[in-house]
Amino acid sequence: MQKTLIWDLPTRLFHWLLVASLLAQYATAEWLDNAIQWHFYIGYFTLFLVVFRIMWGVVGTQYAKFSSFVAGPKRVINYLKTVFDRDSAPSVGHNPLGGWFVIVMLVLVAIQAISGLFMTDDIFLDGPYRQLAGDETLDLMNTLHHLAFDLLLYVIALHIGAVMFYSVFKRQKLVAAMIHGNKVSKTAGIAHSRLLRAIIVAVIAALAVYLAIEVYPPAPQVGEYYY
Repeated sequence: MQKTLIWDLPTRLFHWLLVASLLAQYATAEWLDNAIQWHFYIGYFTLFLVVFRIMWGVVGTQYAKFSSFVAGPKRVINYLKTVFDRDSAPSVGHNPLGGWFVIVMLVLVAIQAISGLFMTDDIFLDGPYRQLAGDETLDLMNTLHHLAFDLLLYVIALHIGAVMFYSVFKRQKLVAAMIHGNKVSKTAGIAHSRLLRAIIVAVIAALAVYLAIEVYPPAPQVGEYYY
């Protein structure tokens, strides 16, 4: 058993930047006055994070790839049988159950970020796609935006609870591993974080979000808002 690099730097940065983004989103929507413009900006950044993570889940390092942690029902059930075994062998990357939490989290954050493109503060600010949608679509997006947020609160609470359970009961330091990237394991880790590849993926993700927000949507018609 030795410490080995499991979580690459891009994956760790994504994790903590997503935490910061969700906290900032909540603060700008619920706590801070006159911060809706920042709420929009942070939402765009959150969308970038989601796009990056989806791409990194395909071309990233071994344990960042979806193929390494998206497990079938049999593996999940077999893993559940060992959850309360204090001495069960820890998973190298995400465990089969935690892997599905990653997927659920990404889907909910993506829904919230995309639906946010249709939101408005009913005063000055509109999302870039609001004028392209009809009333039914806008109502749906408004519902999805708030529903995804409510579900995220439950998922985040479960995630925090799971981290505490693994830290205390199973003596697995998941938070520390997501900071320095190392885990104690018999399995070989990754050689490096593939930073050049991550930079290329980040540039592509940023370009995709920029095109979606700034280039594709038509500019608002002045006559629609001023008479």
